[in-house]
Amino acid sequence: MPLTDVAIRNARRGPKVQRLWDEKGLYLEISPARGTTSAVPEKKSLAAEGKWWRLKYRFNGAEKRLALGLYSTMSLQEARIARDESRKLLRAGIDPGAEKRKEKSAKIDRAANTFEKVAREWFAKQSPTWVPAHAVRVIRRFERDIFPWIGAQAIAEISAPELLAVLRRIESRGAHETTRRALGDCGMVFAYAIATGRATVDPSSALRGALCPVESGHFAAQTEPDEVAKILRKLDEYSGTPTVRAALRLQPMLFPRPGELRMAEWKDIDWEAGEWRYLVTKTKTEHIVPLPQQALTILRELHPVTGRGRFVFPCAGKPDRPMSDAAVLVAMRKLGIGPDVQTGHGWRATARTLLDEKLVFPPHFIEHQLAHSVRDANGRAYNRTTFLPERRSMMETWANYLDELKDTGGRK
Repeated sequence: MPLTDVAIRNARRGPKVQRLWDEKGLYLEISPARGTTSAVPEKKSLAAEGKWWRLKYRFNGAEKRLALGLYSTMSLQEARIARDESRKLLRAGIDPGAEKRKEKSAKIDRAANTFEKVAREWFAKQSPTWVPAHAVRVIRRFERDIFPWIGAQAIAEISAPELLAVLRRIESRGAHETTRRALGDCGMVFAYAIATGRATVDPSSALRGALCPVESGHFAAQTEPDEVAKILRKLDEYSGTPTVRAALRLQPMLFPRPGELRMAEWKDIDWEAGEWRYLVTKTKTEHIVPLPQQALTILRELHPVTGRGRFVFPCAGKPDRPMSDAAVLVAMRKLGIGPDVQTGHGWRATARTLLDEKLVFPPHFIEHQLAHSVRDANGRAYNRTTFLPERRSMMETWANYLDELKDTGGRK
């Protein structure tokens, strides 16, 4: 007769192994009670222990047995369903025991072949041939922007939408160049996983058109050090008015919005603190720009020329008005820096990318200095003085880096 739940619950572990048979090879095996030397019934609280569902079957003429699960976690009805699934495999010519071992092995393989494990393996093989600074940037991108989200996931199971969600996190902070590079890095990891038999699909290949382009398309920006070095050298060749020359040199160093630079007033320059404080026109919020020594030198040189007036960069012949927004652009064009090469606003994208990827500053420091709205974990906007000491150090490092680019041509 088929088993019943009542019969199973009433069964007690004794001195020998017991087998309670159901139907079609399914039975419940009850192991002996620990230390049992007689047939004294065990306590009721232990009645569910040591009860295993097993299936007896034949495959290729050999008798075999398959463990289906513990009675404490698998009911009689669930055991019968598991039995029927195994018998379906038998009818299809598949050994259910071998199939279970294969599934268990696959689970172990998935756990062993996570995205992070494969990525670090790929990195270990490739990085010895790279410049050390590049290797640091690559692994840092993985550790900061990729591993926390999909690092523990089996690389073979990562889908294109899942990878896109991770990249969108980077993109949301405005780091479009970093997003593009992260996508490329992930693509190489997936290609390595496919070559080594750990994956069959590269989900990154489906995302080529899903990301925002670097910058918006309106503000050309160079993000390769050697190209930036060329532009900085050209800017130093400018021989026009001291006002425009100072603006050309300060724009890449301080990377404010061009309109905010030309509207700068002398009253907002705090010489003692080494700061430029002003109201951000886009958000109507107060902002502080720590001035590196190079910027203070430029301003001190300009002060005897325009310091008696209101504006740091006054309009030529009209000191009561700020410099025209076209003055810097015209100067750049005369120097051969076209609108498809670099714009005033594009220096913000240049700084954002190089501060992140080359100088390895935390993104929230950079976003604060760009006067972007940055919020804490509770959704509150940080105030203007947040991370000011760290930003001061960052701006000094940035100014020194630009000098180094001009001296070395962007090659180290």
